[in-house]
Amino acid sequence: MLEVVRNRRSLSDCLPPLLAEFRQPEERALAQELAYGTLRWHPRLDFWRRRLLDRPLRSRDGIVEALLLVGLYQCSESRMPEHAAVSTVVDAARALAPPWAPGLVNGVLRRFLRERESLVAAAGADREATWAHPAWLLDAFQADWPEHWQTITAANNARPPMVLRVNRRQGDRQAYRARLAQAGIAVECHPHAPDALVLQQPLPVHQLPGFADGLVSVQDAAGQLVVDQLQLAPGQRVLDLCAAPGSKTCHMLEREPALAEVVAVDVEAGRLERLRDNLHRLQLAATVTQGDGLHPRDWWDGRPFSRILLDAPCSSTGVIRRHPDIKLLRRAGDIPSLAMLQGRLLEAVWPLLEPGGMLVYATCSMLRAENRSVVDTFLRSRPDAEPVPVTGSWGIPETVGRQIAAGADGMDGFYYAVLRKQ
Repeated sequence: MLEVVRNRRSLSDCLPPLLAEFRQPEERALAQELAYGTLRWHPRLDFWRRRLLDRPLRSRDGIVEALLLVGLYQCSESRMPEHAAVSTVVDAARALAPPWAPGLVNGVLRRFLRERESLVAAAGADREATWAHPAWLLDAFQADWPEHWQTITAANNARPPMVLRVNRRQGDRQAYRARLAQAGIAVECHPHAPDALVLQQPLPVHQLPGFADGLVSVQDAAGQLVVDQLQLAPGQRVLDLCAAPGSKTCHMLEREPALAEVVAVDVEAGRLERLRDNLHRLQLAATVTQGDGLHPRDWWDGRPFSRILLDAPCSSTGVIRRHPDIKLLRRAGDIPSLAMLQGRLLEAVWPLLEPGGMLVYATCSMLRAENRSVVDTFLRSRPDAEPVPVTGSWGIPETVGRQIAAGADGMDGFYYAVLRKQ
């Protein structure tokens, strides 16, 4: 928590080493729930924290601030009994914070429990506390999606489903669903992603039958829809740019075994190790290359590609429900620089596409500045590029491409545009 709030480190980077210190699975699960839940509701919890303190904490007292936020989360959102919610955080303050901190933590949390009704009413009058989002992001959602922004923010504050992708090389969805049923695991077929099964309750992957043998992977249904947009066929050479950790690379190979080659490129060597691990588990083969998409001459062999997937770096505002730290890590000023990077990547990779080939531009952003606007700008500068309609019973049609609103049909927020080189 403190690493995210004060040092702007992502939760996915700083939490796993801490979880590894817990011996019992129940302890790890609780620690993860507290970290994710506190960040999910941070704007509201911090509103209460500031009202409950008689004077602001000093900057060096970040651990006390973090403990107060966790305690407020336990008191307001968890099913933990009130006395346990207070006492566990006070005990943590005794172990981790200065000697004066346990008394302060105890007093603040007990005051919250006494004044809960008035504090909840006060939060209801504050925009950021009500929707548990920073003001700049609420402004952006309201500007881009005036009819959908409330459902988008509500979806961002909800726990996400766990969605599986069945490996077609080793079986089909119905057969694996039956196998899960035999194991007492309830799932539903997703209506839009033909390889997707939605678990009724999340569970550790090692409990999934055949996971270690590559029968199934974890991937949201929205991310699985990219394979349909690529229109893969035997003999094609495919580039997956910004490919790590490799879910979409693997799905391509599962869906079309007769591809000539899939080249998976990412700038981060560490993330490419995860991609290689996924390929190995799923018994798939791809050409994995470290490289910067802005400088393809450093890694491209000169042979054109039939299909290109540009899964562009973005604000990730469509997957906040999976990464609630985005609410704290992103700033309004990040969006123009991200849009510029996305446009430069499109320009850099377009020459690698063969005539008649198709490029799919994808982001997990809900912001039009990173999606439709980037593609519109690119099309105006490239007379040899034409948009291909993205059709389906899912998402919101845009002037170019299609947008999935976060939470719609249980999916993450995603944008897809398909461009053909004339």
